[in-house]
Amino acid sequence: MLKKTLKMVALATIVIFALIQIVPYGHNQKNPSVRLEPNWDSPQTRELAKRACFDCHSNETEWPWYSYIAPASWLVQRDVEEGRHHLNFSEWDVPQDDAEEAAEMVRKGEMPLWFYVPLHPQASLNAGEKQALIRGLEASIDTAPGEKEKR
Repeated sequence: MLKKTLKMVALATIVIFALIQIVPYGHNQKNPSVRLEPNWDSPQTRELAKRACFDCHSNETEWPWYSYIAPASWLVQRDVEEGRHHLNFSEWDVPQDDAEEAAEMVRKGEMPLWFYVPLHPQASLNAGEKQALIRGLEASIDTAPGEKEKR
C-alpha cells in the first residue's frame, strides 16, 4: 500500500512539474538593447559592476540554465525585472531613482543578494574589490540622470 502511494505521489509530481513548464512567465529571457551606460569612472568599476550587478541590474543578463525551468524561471525572471526596475545600468538615459543607494547597498552587504552569490561565484568580491566597486559606483553614479536635479 505504501509503495503504491509513493508511486502515485511520484507520478503526480512529475506530471505537475511537466505541466508548469507551459506557464509562459519566466520563459521570455530576452535582453532589451543597451541604450546608455553610466560614464564609468574606470574600466575596473565597470568590470566589477558587470560581475556583481549586471545580471539583475542591466540589459546584459546572462540567463543560467535553470532560468529556463519552472518554477526557478519564475523566480529568476521576477528578480531580474525587480532589479532592473530599481537600477538599470543599461538605461542611463532615464532617471534611475535608486542609483544613489547602490554604493551604500554594497557597503552594507545587502547587494548582491545573499542567495545570488552561491549560484554565481563570479559575483563574490574580495574586500579590495568591494571597496573599489563602492568608490567607483559613488564616482560613476554622480552622473545618473535626475540625480543632480535632486541635490
